Amino acid sequence: MKTDLTDTTSSKINVALTEARRSIGTAAIGMVLTLVVVTDEGSAYDALKAAAEASREHPSRILAVIKRPGRSPRARAETRLDAEIRVGSDSGTGETVLLRLHGELANHAQSVVLPLLLPDAPVVVWWPENAPENPAADPLGALAQRRITDALTAESPVQALGVRAQNYTPGDTDLAWTRITPWRSMLAAAMDQRRAWVTSAVVEGESYNPSVELLGMWLANRLKIPVERVVSNGPGLTAVRLRTEGGDVVLDRGDGLMATLSMPAQPDRQVALKRRETADLIAEELRRLDPDDIYASAVRTGVDKLLEPGQTGPAAEPSSAPAKAATSAASTASGTRVTAKVAGTPAKKTASARRTKRSGS
Repeated sequence: MKTDLTDTTSSKINVALTEARRSIGTAAIGMVLTLVVVTDEGSAYDALKAAAEASREHPSRILAVIKRPGRSPRARAETRLDAEIRVGSDSGTGETVLLRLHGELANHAQSVVLPLLLPDAPVVVWWPENAPENPAADPLGALAQRRITDALTAESPVQALGVRAQNYTPGDTDLAWTRITPWRSMLAAAMDQRRAWVTSAVVEGESYNPSVELLGMWLANRLKIPVERVVSNGPGLTAVRLRTEGGDVVLDRGDGLMATLSMPAQPDRQVALKRRETADLIAEELRRLDPDDIYASAVRTGVDKLLEPGQTGPAAEPSSAPAKAATSAASTASGTRVTAKVAGTPAKKTASARRTKRSGS
């Protein structure tokens, strides 16, 4: 069921939501959180589709904030709130409200959103594109317990990681980090079996892909080893090589679907490692609302700690023993950074590349 409201207010939207639920016979819906999606008209369809699919696992009230301040003085002076309400089959398992803020109202989105938040329920804000430099300081981000950005959609994705690290606040996360969850899990599981000393690592992937950089930063941070960054043709993240005293452990995925896990003295194994859609990434992030300390330590490591191919830079900071990849490669305590240099990555990527390379790593 869809209801359109023109030149309305937040209180009228709340009344319309109640009437819409009653009209379809679901006066009470067990929604677990409010998901605020800050987007524009061009990205709204894809973002709402992903949010609606994620709501099948996490029933939510989805508030899409679309700011339309206008360019001319007349348009900026026309302050108006238009809303489109979707409940039932038109909105997954929850309910969706599209909020179009015209004129000066676009600068005060928090005043419109605040009365529409579910009472006593967590709030998550997601910026599919054009995220603020400091999400926690943004008026909408300040309402949330969890703030989701996506460095892949930034004009300079690798540079965006530095901005995320500089302005990190507990509760922040990025879909570039979410995309490498299967890779981190697979590598940790492989080293649980191998239980060997890891001396160095190589991470291969597309030049502008922030997930590739994050995976290298995670390995450098958790294992205290030098990590070499190699640029490949993709798609996304293509291979990780962990060098051990007894041979290399290699996770190689060239087609974006299936990967080959190679370990010394063991036959090669095919493992599913498909690049995931945005809806799957959002659903994963909504499973936890507490701060992600592992992400915080990884993103703060910095891409300047990754070695270029063939570089012989300073070794990792001294420690009592070489890094050991054992049962908890993903859960060891965060540690000091290693010293190295960033691989040559372009500062920016074109808009067409951003559109065509949205898939997970």
